[in-house]
Amino acid sequence: MRTPARPAFMLLGAATLTFLAACGDERAALTPNLTAAALPERADAVRGRQWIAEYGCLACHAVPTVRGPASSVGPPLGNVGRQAYLTGLLPNTPDNLVRWLLDPPAINPRTSMPNVGLSQAEAEDIAAFLLSLPESPEPS
Repeated sequence: MRTPARPAFMLLGAATLTFLAACGDERAALTPNLTAAALPERADAVRGRQWIAEYGCLACHAVPTVRGPASSVGPPLGNVGRQAYLTGLLPNTPDNLVRWLLDPPAINPRTSMPNVGLSQAEAEDIAAFLLSLPESPEPS
């Protein structure tokens, strides 16, 4: 009776084909309907865009529609609404996004994102802006 010469390679090949079958499909948002509509009515995306510039968020993050220096210290913020988790710990909801913006080290003590002293209203404005951004194409 003959045994397969390389069963490990056969398993690896099957796993690779399974992985490749999933590539190229358009992915739905991980948290559907994540919009600024869940924020208080006073949250203002236009002010949020201004706060991002004023608080120096561009020193670490690339933010679509906000001009500033190219930076890759922190993640780009164009697809915040498509992320399932914030900082890998918090389920991505509008309320949790505001919590994160208010005091990142309280959520994740190992983060390099500082507490910049945002007020509740400023954090809500920034969350409204980030959640209003059109989806950015994913990098290839």
